[in-house]
Amino acid sequence: MPVISMFYGIIVALYFFDSGKHKRPHIHVKYQGEEAVVGIPDGEIIEGGIQKSRMKLVQAWIEIHRDELMADWELAVNGQEVFKIEPLK
Repeated sequence: MPVISMFYGIIVALYFFDSGKHKRPHIHVKYQGEEAVVGIPDGEIIEGGIQKSRMKLVQAWIEIHRDELMADWELAVNGQEVFKIEPLK
């Protein structure tokens, strides 16, 4: 599970070969013991959940970095090394 970014206590990761269960591009987000799976194209929660204020930060970050996230997704599902993405500032 490569961590691709961290900001405001939020950890964002992609799993290798992770296209089976959710069938769409997504990231895994962790914050203080909470976890969520979030769709890259739309920023919607697919599974789980985190605090609403932190989720808004994640959605803003996705909006800014959608193209980079989609590129990393393609690498990850093919088992290739992913790149770090700038944190939200």
